[in-house]
Amino acid sequence: MSTQQRARLREAPLPRTGAELGGLLDFVREEIAPYSTGNGHPAFFAWVNSPPAPAGIIAELLASAVNATCGMGENALMDVERGTVRMLADLAGLPDSTGGVLTSGGSMANLLALATARTWFLTGRGSGDGPTYDRDHARLTLYYSAQAHMSVTKAAACIGLPAHRLRAVPADEHDRLDSAALRAAVTADLDAGLLPFCTVTTLGTTATGAVDPLTEVTDLCRRTGMWHHADGAWGGLGAAVPALAPLYRGVGDVDSLTVDPHKTLSVPVGCGALLVPDPEHLHTAFAHRASYLTAGEPDALPWLSHATIELTRPGTRALALWATLRHLGRAGVTTLIEHYLTLADQLRDKITAQPRLELLAGGPWPVACFRITHPGGAADDLHARVARRVQVAGRAYLATVAVNDRTVLRACLCNYRTTTDDLDLLIREVLHAADADGPPRSSRTSGRHTADDH
Repeated sequence: MSTQQRARLREAPLPRTGAELGGLLDFVREEIAPYSTGNGHPAFFAWVNSPPAPAGIIAELLASAVNATCGMGENALMDVERGTVRMLADLAGLPDSTGGVLTSGGSMANLLALATARTWFLTGRGSGDGPTYDRDHARLTLYYSAQAHMSVTKAAACIGLPAHRLRAVPADEHDRLDSAALRAAVTADLDAGLLPFCTVTTLGTTATGAVDPLTEVTDLCRRTGMWHHADGAWGGLGAAVPALAPLYRGVGDVDSLTVDPHKTLSVPVGCGALLVPDPEHLHTAFAHRASYLTAGEPDALPWLSHATIELTRPGTRALALWATLRHLGRAGVTTLIEHYLTLADQLRDKITAQPRLELLAGGPWPVACFRITHPGGAADDLHARVARRVQVAGRAYLATVAVNDRTVLRACLCNYRTTTDDLDLLIREVLHAADADGPPRSSRTSGRHTADDH
């Protein structure tokens, strides 16, 4: 998309007279659809950014027509949301008591989780307000893996935690949070008079797809009075998959869990979830009263706005998720995730079999981090150039990531339309892009494909 086209979209004035609705279809076909991120294409491997499933697309349109808010009052879509939250909790391996709320995505879910943890911790100390609040809030300390998603530190900033009270705990050789390093950091902070209040684990790290140890962290949190939040935006449903389930032992004991159905389940963008085994903690943190907002029946369920910071909330999340889950069924959810895992194993095998490529990390969630073996040049610059060339060529799409302080190529699998042919295409595109840097032609692999071959 040209700079001029983008400027035209940003700067176009509102016309004096209205236009026919039919022009909307032409506008989207000509100005929007050709210039999307590209995540709908089966050879898109850059981020955990899934294409929308048809069931969710249809459901979003229908929910928009109904136009009921899932915040205050009572309507059918609010009960649909409560039902889908229970379905997600069951898939994730959380207790039957679990409640929660749908969000715009994992970033909002993580923000709600940290705010809830803070309220729970301070209320439990009797410092929910007044001078004791100021005193104790100034000592709150948060822990998370160095591999955690950046939304964790953003959420910490939003609830007023300064950077010097955030602890990025080192990861082990498998890119999982190091439990011993976590214990040491918590012990040091307790000795210094600080207040460790929450540890965040990651279930499916963005860079390499690692799953942090759940049981060890929960045990430490129980001993030290901390909240354990698990960020499973990508990998929160791993307990439903037999191959991954052993890594999720103890998931039912966490205090809160983030899940992003718009990642793992291909619900249209804008559908995350925060699941809390004891939903009263959400109500304590977020239920605010007003004379113009009163429940009609004394035994009515808490409004969903009492579990989040949103009051007016779209029903599109609930119906799109409900339709997708009903279309898949429990077996379909498992099969979908297993499809991604199988493709990731195949991609890693293809990388390993290619002499010019080296597999560095990946898994158990479906991602592969790899580098190009090259006799000269700066490796970081090389991989950035190769990724950019692949993107510009437009036949496949992948990104870079830092692994052990090195910039490498990263490909993740999150498109239900992806096949082994797309994996082969990605390998060809990467090698073709690398050829622009050399080495001499005689040392290249024989029979390589060029852009003209596809």
